[in-house]
Amino acid sequence: MTVVRSIALFVLAAVAEIGGAWLVWQGVREHRGLLWAGAGVVALGLYGFVATLQPDPHFGRILAAYGGVFVAGSLAWAMIADGFRPDRYDVVGALVCLIGVAIIMYAPRQA
Repeated sequence: MTVVRSIALFVLAAVAEIGGAWLVWQGVREHRGLLWAGAGVVALGLYGFVATLQPDPHFGRILAAYGGVFVAGSLAWAMIADGFRPDRYDVVGALVCLIGVAIIMYAPRQA
């Protein structure tokens, strides 16, 4: 159950961070205004809190693993929000990152 909770938190963190960055991008680069950018800043702040809910106590491990989630999540977000079509190298790279996440977070460790 801890692994399922951890994965759900990684997904929530990705939505908050990637969504927040996308909202800031829309507000600034696409000239949608300060309301969009402000909503993005709030979402980015929420990401920081979500990361603290991970069951592993090590900040470095959580952030290192999240990096892989961020890579895969960014490609997924771009597909959904912007119609981006990843090529096979994007997909392979994202899969490598997710394998890295699994090794970093869920490999058996001695206490």
